[in-house]
Amino acid sequence: MRIDILTLFPNSFAPIKESILERAKTAGKLEINIINIRDYSKDKHKKCDDYTFGGGPGMLMMPQPIYDAITSIEGYEQSHKIYLSPRGTVFSQSKSEELATYNHLILLCGHYEGVDQRIIDMLIDEEISIGDYILTGGEIPAMVLLDSVSRLVDGVLGSEESAEIESFSDGLLEYPQWTKPREFMGREVPEILLSGHHQKIAEWRKEQAILVTKERRPELWEKYYNEHIEEFNKKKKRKK
Repeated sequence: MRIDILTLFPNSFAPIKESILERAKTAGKLEINIINIRDYSKDKHKKCDDYTFGGGPGMLMMPQPIYDAITSIEGYEQSHKIYLSPRGTVFSQSKSEELATYNHLILLCGHYEGVDQRIIDMLIDEEISIGDYILTGGEIPAMVLLDSVSRLVDGVLGSEESAEIESFSDGLLEYPQWTKPREFMGREVPEILLSGHHQKIAEWRKEQAILVTKERRPELWEKYYNEHIEEFNKKKKRKK
């Protein structure tokens, strides 16, 4: 997968040189390019923002540098172009899974009061928000999206199973987990996990995931229950 990120602040993406993302790049599983929008400004001072027509607080990113930056990217016409915006669809695991099916993503990081609407109308395929709050720019949302989507690309994680069993992958929060030592400060690992009975362990973990989701995210549990109501009804009949 190839991901191009357009930003006014390239140094914000230093974390991609660490850990899993860097290993995936080295292994050729990911191609990540950070593009400085200022490099495409025709202003002698590399200015990329100006006041808004109609008045109002703050500055707005100008269309020309962004337009030239995006259209300079090879294959941009066939890519899926995303603007990280508070007005966008709220990001979720299902959206991450959808985006992971694309071969090429372009992420536009806004700043100040955002970007000129003409850029959105002409070039952007989708606006995405990471939550109902305001940040100083689109760099952090872009990092969130990059990290979430990248780990779903084949070969990025050490174990494909890791992505399948984590929170939200099946609509539930992840079950609690333990590692060595078996006993720590008087607290022991649940006996079922030491039994070696894989089917019973899987059933117990599913029960724990349900309990955690019911307690912490009742709206997720309600959605999951409604989607699996036939399965729960069958279980009730078997118990009778």
